[in-house]
Amino acid sequence: MPLTLFKEKSPTVYRYYAFTFFSGLVFYTAVLVPFYTQWGGISLTQVQILQTWFMISALLLEIPTGVVADKYGRKHSVALGSITLAVAFILYGTIPRFEMFLVCEFLFGLGYALISGAGDALLYDTLKDEDRENETKQIFGKSQSIGLASGIIATIAGSIIASQFGLNIPMILSAIPVVIAAIFIWSIKEPRYKETDAKSPNYFSLAKNGIVYLSTHKILRLLALDSILVGAAAYFLVWLYQPLLQVIAFPIFYFGFIRAGLTLAQIGVSSNFSLFEKLFGSESKFTKGSALIVTATFFLAAAFPNIITILFFVVIGGGFGTSRMTFMITNMNKHIPSDQRATIISSITMFQRLVLAVCNPIVGYIATVSLRGALVVVGVLPLLSLLFSYKEKEQS
Repeated sequence: MPLTLFKEKSPTVYRYYAFTFFSGLVFYTAVLVPFYTQWGGISLTQVQILQTWFMISALLLEIPTGVVADKYGRKHSVALGSITLAVAFILYGTIPRFEMFLVCEFLFGLGYALISGAGDALLYDTLKDEDRENETKQIFGKSQSIGLASGIIATIAGSIIASQFGLNIPMILSAIPVVIAAIFIWSIKEPRYKETDAKSPNYFSLAKNGIVYLSTHKILRLLALDSILVGAAAYFLVWLYQPLLQVIAFPIFYFGFIRAGLTLAQIGVSSNFSLFEKLFGSESKFTKGSALIVTATFFLAAAFPNIITILFFVVIGGGFGTSRMTFMITNMNKHIPSDQRATIISSITMFQRLVLAVCNPIVGYIATVSLRGALVVVGVLPLLSLLFSYKEKEQS
């Protein structure tokens, strides 16, 4: 467990760190696609339909679950969400039927909606109660690092467990740490916070407001389209690399190590944006160059699927692709008024999720028919972003 967890003096923050650590111990991600296709017996099309159903469920449940946090307390909302996830993990790993998977994805949506927002608010108000608001960025950063570290541990352990005991066992075992996480969060004293008239955000309204604003701001619109296209490619990379490993008969035992490599690459790129800007020559060149790198790794894996090209695909393409959204948001912030920043960024994120919800079944179907074809189609998306980059330059 990270040393940071033991150095924290505040019992409440310590417990939140512990919650973050155990919440990140989800073992199933290392073998997620084999779990669905081999153990669950469903197609890649159905896999992506499940992801769309999850997104829709989480979206629709976001507002009503906010009422739970406001009425009964944030720690109770987060703990209930963790227990809901534990139930979903157990059901998911015991009944290999598509209908049950739909039920479980709904439970995932409910669980994550109960945790979303309430967890961050719980930590922030705790720091406010303890007069540590000036440490907010540092503590939130530590919490994120702890979650990433536990995720790396979980993915490696998950593939080892799957290779020894079965593809469904990592899913079932993931219920244990989230229950422990719920116990830690339940043990936290609910911080004081002022009641306000603010309501949970209506995410459809956010998307609508964002589209209206973007329609009048050319540069920001192009930046948003750029980030959405490359972000979508990075999202599908995570779902396509495991089928590729299956095609070349790569041992399940090592799946988690490759997923860990993706996470480490993401950390490496996102922690060194300034360095990469210098290496590429400028911010603009890094934006275009990173998009080209992502596309190149897609095409390379499609043309020559072997362990070397797949490693480039996951580590290099994934490292740049998954980190790029963070980089693009920093650029977007330069063009957004401070008083509208949260709303506009939230609306862009919401629009991206809606795009993915529509594209999930389409990409899943293409991958079912031709995995290489899906790689080529998705790999074109970052290339399209270059068109917006050049247009951006013209509009500057």
